[in-house]
Amino acid sequence: MKTDVKPLKQGLLSRIFHLYYDGFRTMTLGKTLWAVILIKLAIIFLVLKLFFFPDFINTNAKNGDKAGFVSKEILSR
Repeated sequence: MKTDVKPLKQGLLSRIFHLYYDGFRTMTLGKTLWAVILIKLAIIFLVLKLFFFPDFINTNAKNGDKAGFVSKEILSR
């Protein structure tokens, strides 16, 4: 039986991409675990952004002079 499938000449990046693509496509439990990990990371970063990194530039810049505030802070440190 003769097949007319020719091997594709692929580059290194293409082969690496297809390796990971095929691996993730055939996963069952791994997909669920990756989804849980990504959801947890998104929640963690949103909570950190909201509660631990307030917007100092908007609250401390006078008359909307954000560039002046930043340059003054950089030069004074």
